[in-house]
Amino acid sequence: MQLQVINSPFNEEQVKLLNSLLSTLTENQKMWLSGYLAYQQTTNSPLQEAPEMLPPNTEQVASKEVTILFGSQTGNAQGLAENMSGRLKEQGFQVTLSSMNEFKPNRIKKVQNLLILVSTHGEGDPPDTALSFYEFLNSKRAPQLTDLRFSVLSLGDSSYEFFCQTGKDFDKRLEELGGKRLSPRTDCDLDYDEPAEEWFEGVLTSLSETDSTEKQISSLASMETKAANEQASYSRTNPFKAEILENINLNGRGSNKETRHLELSLEESNLEFEPGDSLGIYPENDPALVDLLIWEMNWNPDEMVKVNKQGDTRSLRNALISNYEITVLTKPLLEKAAELFSSNDLHGLLASGNEEELRTYIEGRDLLDLVRDFALKEVPSSTFLSILRKIPARLYSIASSLRANPDEVHLTIGAVRYEAHGRDRTGVCSVQCAERAQPGDVLPVFIQKNQNFRLPANPDTPIIMIGPGTGVAPFRAFLQEREELEAEGKSWLFFGDQHFVTDFLYQVEWQQWLKNGVLTKMDVAFSRDTEEKVYVQDRIKENSQELYQWLEDGAIVYICGDEKRMAHDVHETLITVIEQEGQMSREQAEAYIAEMQQQKRYQRDVY
Repeated sequence: MQLQVINSPFNEEQVKLLNSLLSTLTENQKMWLSGYLAYQQTTNSPLQEAPEMLPPNTEQVASKEVTILFGSQTGNAQGLAENMSGRLKEQGFQVTLSSMNEFKPNRIKKVQNLLILVSTHGEGDPPDTALSFYEFLNSKRAPQLTDLRFSVLSLGDSSYEFFCQTGKDFDKRLEELGGKRLSPRTDCDLDYDEPAEEWFEGVLTSLSETDSTEKQISSLASMETKAANEQASYSRTNPFKAEILENINLNGRGSNKETRHLELSLEESNLEFEPGDSLGIYPENDPALVDLLIWEMNWNPDEMVKVNKQGDTRSLRNALISNYEITVLTKPLLEKAAELFSSNDLHGLLASGNEEELRTYIEGRDLLDLVRDFALKEVPSSTFLSILRKIPARLYSIASSLRANPDEVHLTIGAVRYEAHGRDRTGVCSVQCAERAQPGDVLPVFIQKNQNFRLPANPDTPIIMIGPGTGVAPFRAFLQEREELEAEGKSWLFFGDQHFVTDFLYQVEWQQWLKNGVLTKMDVAFSRDTEEKVYVQDRIKENSQELYQWLEDGAIVYICGDEKRMAHDVHETLITVIEQEGQMSREQAEAYIAEMQQQKRYQRDVY
């Protein structure tokens, strides 16, 4: 483009000089010159005095671009991704951070450095937010990625057969498409903090190879030390000891269930949360079970043992109560136990290759069963502890709004009790809360953010909430929040349990919200009150026409509770409703649901 003298503020000689200069400039130089002229206008600084305004292709501008994609169901992968993004930016990297469902798959062709952090959901399935990107990469539309460098951090639970399967699938597929690994994949169990940190350090080393690696890592360590000194905030690794204010049984006399309503104090914690978030609790094992295990192994309960890499010690009994998981068996644990003990039966079980037989043995058994069934004796306690994993936190959907209940957090916890293999069993955290946690006691807690289960930003948006049993917990928080905000949007709750008289959780509160209009509509299903069992999905079918109209009006659907049965059945019912009322094919109804997910109008908090 040439400047013209007509209508120009420049004289003819200046125009010639400018045209002569502009014809020699690159696009980057033109952009820089534009910025410099704006800068000079405000500062009157000559050219040589503005070194910070160097062209984009100079060494002072970070040349390394990193894309971080996360797929998260409960928020763990997202939290790690956000933390690592911030740390990379501190090191001068240009970082693009995105949830997988918000990332346009075709952009993958332009990515050079890719970090994937993803959890595995259910029986080896991708989390909801990772599904569309996962399907794209495994389709014929996926491009060759020969210029891509990548690394995968996968989160999972080794008590499940398909441990970290989604991360393994991503890692394998990216290699098949031509990508090269920045650093090997790391598979994390429930206690993921240390392996995730080691993975990040390995990734950082690879990313920094051309930029003085030692300087980068040294700077990172300095930054982390500074952050640790400046901020002692409560978190997953530094839980807050929350006092129990109330602990009430919500079920009536004669119920088959025991559902505890806990109110905890967060005073002086500075912890904040939003409706949809979860509270993590670090539980304690049942002391009676610990005593049986110690007796069976002929250990000294007062022996002092190390409980972490820092060398902290406590008595063996206290360590087994507070530090180690003893109620769940996993295949990795059995393999490690086989290396410690000379048990032909245990070796035979593992060597048979019969995965179904192994799953059958593991299900419903604990560490005491293992040592009894295979006569695992005569091993020092410290050696045995070395093969156990740390006791994981239990996550519970928060049942209160911080706006409505400042400095408090409420939970709805169903006590788990059952009989298996000739012994009575109990849920570690749920029965601790039901039987041993009293008002005045404290529980170590932290907030688990869940950006994938959120009220709409627009309070006028209608919402549909489906939560049988304890799955109703977050919807109590939703309505408390909407009441505080005086939201005008319609709301519809589907709730179900066994009996109306004994199991209608928070009945008075729902009725009050119906009366004052915070809750527009409520449908309930009590499965054991009628000869033919009725569930929430049956109530959805009965209201199919109205429900479909709510969807067409932009309503957001929320599902919370059991994944294997309830959430699956509700999902199928919604597809059926959309098929019938929208006069669509099965494929079109599934696409309708997929589009809702993409728009964050179909959100699930299932377990």
